[in-house]
Formats: sequence, structure tokens, C-alpha cells
Amino acid sequence: MKSLLVINASGRVTRSITRQLTGRFVEAWRAAHPGAEIIDRDVGIHPPTPVSEAWIAASFTPADQRSPEMHEALEESETFIGEILRADAIVLGVPMYNFGMPAQMKAWFDQIVRVGRTFEFKDDESDPYLSLLPSKPVVLITATGTSGYEPGGPNERFNFLDPHLQSVLAFVGLGDISLIRVGFEESQDKRFRRSVEAAEASLDEVFEKLVPSLVSMA
Repeated sequence: MKSLLVINASGRVTRSITRQLTGRFVEAWRAAHPGAEIIDRDVGIHPPTPVSEAWIAASFTPADQRSPEMHEALEESETFIGEILRADAIVLGVPMYNFGMPAQMKAWFDQIVRVGRTFEFKDDESDPYLSLLPSKPVVLITATGTSGYEPGGPNERFNFLDPHLQSVLAFVGLGDISLIRVGFEESQDKRFRRSVEAAEASLDEVFEKLVPSLVSMA
């Protein structure tokens, strides 16, 4: 049984294109892996708790020295990290909000990027970080209200979403990323429809390539 972690970050529920596309991926996953575990982490509907002073103090305290209160402060973080470790693959749907990721998505990353748990420091100034999470396929779906945010596009300088997501995922060890973009979401015209169709085709192609690799991992 192959486990899939699905993360939706959109504040929209009924009109979200990223949710539509993650749903398409989930349907294909279930068809290929009957009875598969689908881990649904909807940070758009249920935003993670922002990190606090108590969280930071707990995360920098060795596990065997933490008080019960410290363990409690890290409970949500442990849940999220456990979901990542349990999954064989991850699909994320993340819209662009004001040129970056939604606050609820950033809160999730802040919960899972933890020293000694998902990364470690190294005594090497030129390469000071060590990723601790095992690599697994990540399908990253992003959506923007207009277009031109791709590399070389006229709005590339405003795109802090894709690079940030890719950088933080790779930082903790999740660097095997397939990025799929949708544009023109706010126009809802033929350009948007073409963008969605292209994204659907890319998503199906990624899935077809992904299934054999997952079978070989069994």
C-alpha cells in the first residue's frame, strides 16, 4: 500500500484550481494503488500554529532533556513530520498570495523545519546544513492570478513562491520536485482554460513517470 500526503494551502474551497489539480492526482493515485492511505493535510482550512518562543526553546533542547511542556509545544510539529515520513510521495497545491506562499503554508514549513529533526548544522562554512529527511517524490502545483512568473517571464522578479517552496523543500531533503504551474486564474478566460489543460496534461505525465519508480521501491 502506497501512502500519499496531500497538502492543500488555498483559502478557497469551492473555486480553488490547486485543489482541483491535487484532487485529480489523488484520483489517479487511488486508481493505481487501491486501498492506499491518503494523508489529508489541509492547511488552508486548518492553519498550523505559528511558532512561538516556547516552540523555539523546545526545538533547540535535546529530546531527552525536554520537559512535558516542551514535548507538548512540539506535538503539532511531530505530527506534520510524521506524516512526511509515512508518505511515499507528496503532492502540494499552493496558490500565490501577494507574490509568495499563503501564511498558512509558511506556518506549516516553520513547523517542519527543525534542527536535529529535519536538518542539522555541519562544521563547514561553505556548506553548513545537512538535510535529514529521506528523499521522496514531490509534486508541487502552484497557481497565479496572471502569467509571466516563469523563468524569463516579464513577472519573474515578483515570483517568490516557486523558488521559496523549492528551496525549503530541498533544504530538508525533499528535492525530488516536479513543478506544475497554472496561470491566468483571475481572468477565467480561454487563456486560463488552456493553462489548466496544460497543467492537467503535465500532471498526468508526471504521474505516469512516477508510478513505475514507486513500484520499483516496493
